[in-house]
Amino acid sequence: MVDRGLAGAAQPYHAAVGLEIGAAESFVNTCAARAAALAAAGMRGLMADVVQLGYNVARCGLLLASGRPLPELQSILASHALIHTAEGELFRAALRAASQECGLPVTAVKERELFARAAADLHVSAGRIERHVAGMGKALGPPWRQDEKFAAAAAWLALSGC
Repeated sequence: MVDRGLAGAAQPYHAAVGLEIGAAESFVNTCAARAAALAAAGMRGLMADVVQLGYNVARCGLLLASGRPLPELQSILASHALIHTAEGELFRAALRAASQECGLPVTAVKERELFARAAADLHVSAGRIERHVAGMGKALGPPWRQDEKFAAAAAWLALSGC
């Protein structure tokens, strides 16, 4: 989702610090648009690969952060913590836009609510879901860290909506 030909695109808010606010906004918007386009192209390619293997892609699971709305750009650029939050939100928005462009319904869930929501929607205890997802790593092999476990649980939750 990063246009390697655009300096600063990997961390657009970091790169916008020190720019005049109009230039900063323009730069962040450009990076966001490129991220969305690249995410859509990547998702279309991934979907084609999955279909070629004989499977269908039906939905998308998306993990969200805390969900607090971001302040205006000037405040974001004044806070290193908010810069990181805004960059995460920029790339999540790119994934959401790509999913929608590819016709995939998106199941979005806050990371801290993932297992509780999965338990409620799947009618299985959160502990059982966590154990099952952790056990999947044995069959799949490394890496199977928290990111992979959460992605698997989000996918399971998304598929429950079919």
